[in-house]
Amino acid sequence: MDRVALRGLKARGHHGVFPKEREEGQTFIVDLVLGLDTRPAAADDDLAKTVHYGIVAEEVVDVVQGEPVDLIETLAERIAQQCLSHDGVQEVEVVVHKPDAPITVPFDDVTITITRSRR
Repeated sequence: MDRVALRGLKARGHHGVFPKEREEGQTFIVDLVLGLDTRPAAADDDLAKTVHYGIVAEEVVDVVQGEPVDLIETLAERIAQQCLSHDGVQEVEVVVHKPDAPITVPFDDVTITITRSRR
């Protein structure tokens, strides 16, 4: 299986369990690895035979900016399902970063990584 990766997609969302997170929002960063067979697209040099990563990026940003959820696990699942809605995408790895999570000790980042497939 071939891989198309998008790294560092940034969007502001209002996800979290605390009222301040819901009210003020924060930046979320998303990394994606889409698994698909790119041979048909490469053979014909045809965008219609692969995944349009620009559209995927816009859809992911829409999910992050969309309906708030409590958990980044739920957000990651929604993103994965959106990616799998594209016919050619057989598998997706989603990493959601929450670098401004409300943690009281010094830290660099909080992430969730999930892998979902059509299987």
